[in-house]
Amino acid sequence: MRVLLDENLPHSLVPFIVGHDVLTVQGRGWAGLKNGSLLREAQGGIDAFVTMDANLEYHQHLIGMPFGVAILHARSNRLTDLLPIVPLVLAALQDLAPGEVRHIGA
Repeated sequence: MRVLLDENLPHSLVPFIVGHDVLTVQGRGWAGLKNGSLLREAQGGIDAFVTMDANLEYHQHLIGMPFGVAILHARSNRLTDLLPIVPLVLAALQDLAPGEVRHIGA
């Protein structure tokens, strides 16, 4: 699965998303794009978008997108706070469907 990490997630998370081809917004040259533009750019190139932007689903129409969205909930976007939910992220990525939004973590 091709996974795109939003710019609000640290690059140091990439090696922990094992078994997937992980891209970053910054690595694709899309840093600073507003969510609507970012989601349009990502269409056709990814299977899942992973973010900590809890408001994304309220500001963007995600149903019908050609990729699923995983919204992470952790104390912060520091790697130490994200590592405990990585197993949940990996489990969600196994069957995340296009247009589906999943909230992961507390």
